[in-house]
Amino acid sequence: MSMIHTYVTYVPLFLISVSIFGTPVANADEPQFIEPDLVHLRSRPELEWSSFPEAAPTRLTVTFSASKTTRESCLLLRQQDVKQSWAVTVNDKKIGELYRDENDMVIGLAIPADTLKDGDNVLAIEATTSRNPADDIRVGSLRLFRQPLQEVLSAATLNVTVTGTASEPIPCRITILDAHGSLITLGTVSNEELAIRPGTVYSSTGRATVKLPAGQYTVIAGRGFEYSIAEASFTVKSGETHRQSLAIRREVATPGYVACDTHVHTLTHSGHGDATIVERMITLAGEGIELPIATDHNVYVDYDPIARQVGVRRYFTPVIGNEVTTPRGHFNIFPVQAGAHVPDSKQTDWGLLFDDIQRTPGVKIAILNHARDLHSNIRPFGPILYNSIVGENLDGWPMRFNAMEVVNSGATQTDVLQLFHDWMGLLNRGRPVTPVGSSDSHDVARHFVGQGRTYIRCDDRDPGNLDVDAAVNNFLQGRVMVSYGLLAELTVNEKYSSGELAPTPDSEVHVAVRVLGPHWVQADRVMLFANGALIREEKISARDPQKLPDGVKWSGTWKIPRPRHDVHLVAIAMGPGVERISWRTAKPYQPTSTDDRTHVIGCSGAVWLDVDQDGRPTSARDYAERMFDSKQFDIGALVNRLAEYDAAVAAHSAHLLRVSGVSLTDERLQAALKSAPESTQTGFRQYQDAWRENEIARTKP
Repeated sequence: MSMIHTYVTYVPLFLISVSIFGTPVANADEPQFIEPDLVHLRSRPELEWSSFPEAAPTRLTVTFSASKTTRESCLLLRQQDVKQSWAVTVNDKKIGELYRDENDMVIGLAIPADTLKDGDNVLAIEATTSRNPADDIRVGSLRLFRQPLQEVLSAATLNVTVTGTASEPIPCRITILDAHGSLITLGTVSNEELAIRPGTVYSSTGRATVKLPAGQYTVIAGRGFEYSIAEASFTVKSGETHRQSLAIRREVATPGYVACDTHVHTLTHSGHGDATIVERMITLAGEGIELPIATDHNVYVDYDPIARQVGVRRYFTPVIGNEVTTPRGHFNIFPVQAGAHVPDSKQTDWGLLFDDIQRTPGVKIAILNHARDLHSNIRPFGPILYNSIVGENLDGWPMRFNAMEVVNSGATQTDVLQLFHDWMGLLNRGRPVTPVGSSDSHDVARHFVGQGRTYIRCDDRDPGNLDVDAAVNNFLQGRVMVSYGLLAELTVNEKYSSGELAPTPDSEVHVAVRVLGPHWVQADRVMLFANGALIREEKISARDPQKLPDGVKWSGTWKIPRPRHDVHLVAIAMGPGVERISWRTAKPYQPTSTDDRTHVIGCSGAVWLDVDQDGRPTSARDYAERMFDSKQFDIGALVNRLAEYDAAVAAHSAHLLRVSGVSLTDERLQAALKSAPESTQTGFRQYQDAWRENEIARTKP
């Protein structure tokens, strides 16, 4: 199988010169390099991401010289940003597909005996369909081996031990990168202690022995958001074993909070993704999730016996739940008593659906999932159905969920703050909704479990025996923090935190915020919102290790004037997305632009300021309704009274005026608004803009 000539053709046709890529591995049959460079392909004519060139071919065709073989040979190739299905053929015979994963990785494909022929052979890579959304990918670094695939992938051995703070082996995630920073496909498969995907090994014991191709590598160990990472580089030859010890430690302290992922799937019970239920147990332990909610689609799954079988039950307390997956929205419900009925997943009436959910024994929580995503042609919080400024479904669907996802790390948003504004809009509407971070993970490594998570106030000293009732009750009270690479910890008047009502008798309110995160995540700004409006913002520069302890990115205090009425305060911290493959943040799931930048984010729960001292939170909608009498009111007097309130109250007043029959373009109203305070004008303008968006969306054919 000698190399005579190598060249590359495209559709449309043009030539690219070839140079040798990489160094042949010692003591192994040397690979034939048939395409050394990464090539940009696009499955459809339209651009997916602005970080890619404007033009791209849809098919890669490589012609190379080889000799006929009578046994299996194999191909290793490098790929990046693959989301759709791409077929790989040799001499018009399909040998496999690219791995559907956006990460940079090297995969292996077996070439059956008698596929290659003497002389010119043709390898092609192209999308299997043009009906899927556009997919910009890079593929190349093609290496042809004479040996069978398993032999190439198993040429050498890596033995890793990862220890935690107590110097004892600890469940972890191990990432293995080649000399070019790509995840490398391994020659070892998952078992009851290891969950394995290309370049990723989850270990339930802190120990792993895996087979891999000979070469130069970097191995990285970590254990989710709260832990440091440790890494080492090594070279291993065919037939050799490399032994490596790595130590990680807890960097982000979260005493009194448990790490919960409310949205967890398995291939075993949901039927898609790739994580078997055994692999899921290993990944939960490896990412440090202490309270996982089993939410396979329309089925109840008890993780307890499987967790005990795998030997990881002491690391977490599992809870039975269900993603009620209907044609008009997806809802995670929990906790569920064993043997309970399953709500009707075909139900399209939200009122009847919530009746069914509330009849389910044990259930206290119903989370609206990924409200801005399109499923079954329904986007629950899209402008056709929903006015986000006043938190109202335009068709009157009853919104009886008591929590909503503001972060779904498996389905991120182009506008990372949009769902947070949606949530704060619900609080303004008077709906006590808890913010949720989750992973929606169906996979071992692609969109991994626990990347998005919710920290719930609860005794966390024994993760294997958590008080589920206490955690659920605190969740319902909003005593949570949402994490996607960062945490934002909010304290008001030195005492009150997320989910609490803070008496506010003084003229000033003291607000303390801490931004938490491990050393491998950056934070660049922290924000404070009152009734959804940004009232404070500070940039975060590089952390000063002399002033801040490990795990703290920023700490500060603001003094704000006491508002004239009750408001809710929320702190949000943001930073650039993580590029390291060991914890890479995903590009937007259903993007609304070609901007592929990613972010990390942390959010406190809401702290209500009880300004009117009545012992309960009073929402913007409550204040608007108190002022408004649909039978007898004076428009000018109403607008004048709004001077005492913020933009959120004004927006709800605008809504109440419109539904009572007053046009928002009414001359009396517009005249009164001209002399109104900026907050009143802002509230009316925000509502008018949102309503206009609703009308446009609902009148489109």
